[in-house]
Amino acid sequence: MRQRAFSASSRRPHSYGFIGLGQMGYQMAKNLQSKLSPSDSVRLFDINKDAMHRLAEEMRTSHPGGAVAELAASVADAAKDADTVMTVLPEPSHVKSVYSEILKANVPQKRRIFIDSSTIDPSSSRQVAKWVADADQGQFADAPMSGGVLGAAAGTLTFMLGSTEELLPRIEPTLLRMGKRVLHCGPQGTGLSAKLANNYLLAINNIATAEAMNLGIRWGLEPKTLANILNVSTGRCWPTEVNNPVKGVVETAPASRDYAGGFGISLMKKDLKLAIVAAKEADAKLELGARAREVYEEAEKAESCKGRDFSVIYRFIGGKE
Repeated sequence: MRQRAFSASSRRPHSYGFIGLGQMGYQMAKNLQSKLSPSDSVRLFDINKDAMHRLAEEMRTSHPGGAVAELAASVADAAKDADTVMTVLPEPSHVKSVYSEILKANVPQKRRIFIDSSTIDPSSSRQVAKWVADADQGQFADAPMSGGVLGAAAGTLTFMLGSTEELLPRIEPTLLRMGKRVLHCGPQGTGLSAKLANNYLLAINNIATAEAMNLGIRWGLEPKTLANILNVSTGRCWPTEVNNPVKGVVETAPASRDYAGGFGISLMKKDLKLAIVAAKEADAKLELGARAREVYEEAEKAESCKGRDFSVIYRFIGGKE
């Protein structure tokens, strides 16, 4: 896997279609528009019409020197004239539905690039890539990201890109307007494989960190002392150091604000499910996956955990607060 970290400017007017304006897509589209030339255009679409209108107005007032912001009537309308189409959608079913609608609409044939930054399973992504290729409507790449809503707003996302080598010069400039690095993982589908492998590990580490912190605290260790020891020892990981699940250990972590914000427990449950599905397809044995999935599913249903950051697992297991 190679890291890319350079930018480039379009030499001619470029048309973008941006589909999916949820928490991540909204911020990504705003950054993209702000860093494009006034001769470029970004056509927006989401089923939430209020989000479309609000974002277009923000673009016009906050970044009048950026690309022209336009509203699309449908996903096909967003894609029809685009040189590059970005999609950021919640589930595999949404991705398949959007691309099916675009391709069935017989949009004009063009050497367009489709970049999907949704987190879905690699097999669904490859299926959509085949649809695009068979329809001769361009080329499709997967580019899931890491960094969360804060990273999307700050333009510091890391993209894990699955595409052919030849597409890199056309894809990287677009992604680097929304993030700070692009990691080319290999051919189409491998970006998602990397993302799901990472999030599988994160899901397990999060539960283990919650259990270890609770264990040490109940043995009489002061929370910050225990975290400091873990972070200079072999147990160190992102949940111990950055997203510690115990209130007050890391002031900027969701645990210090009643687990508000951050990466929602439902999203972690979804990514873990996708990783397990992909593992079965690859005949890769997961000893901890099934039990971890049960933990997240049960925690998501608990009233004290619902809608909170996934580090709320600490509360779910009865951690001392």
